[in-house]
Amino acid sequence: MINSQIVKIASFTKNSGLKNNFTHRSSIKNSICGDSIKAEFIAHNSKVKSMRYETESCVLCEASASLFSRKIKNAKIRNLEKEIKKIKNFKQNSNHNFSMRFKEFNKLINKSNISRLNCVILPMDAFLKAFKIK
Repeated sequence: MINSQIVKIASFTKNSGLKNNFTHRSSIKNSICGDSIKAEFIAHNSKVKSMRYETESCVLCEASASLFSRKIKNAKIRNLEKEIKKIKNFKQNSNHNFSMRFKEFNKLINKSNISRLNCVILPMDAFLKAFKIK
C-alpha cells in the first residue's frame, strides 16, 4: 500500500511549516483516523499564490499535502474547486481521470488503498474549508 514513491513525495517538505502569513487559513481533522492538518493560503485575484501546511498525520496525508501545495500554485480557485470535487468522487465511480494538474495523485489513490481516501483528500478539504466552499 505505501511504496517508495509515496515516501519520496511526502519527503518534499518545502511548503511544510506555518509562517502566520496568509489570506485564508483552516484547520481540519479526519474523524476516521485522527490525521490533522493546518493550512495557510495566500490568494490574490481569485488565484492561489501559495500554500503552507503543518500535519500530524500518516504518510499518505503528508504526501498529499506536499503534492497539493505544489500543484495549486497560481491556480484559479474556481478551477480547483471543480477538480477537487472530481477527486472526492473517486470512491463513487472508481474512475480516476484526474485533470493534468492532479495526475500525480494517481500515485496516492488506487483501488488497494481506497479505504484511506480520506487521508489523501484531507489537504483538499482544508482548502475547501479555508475558502468556504461547500
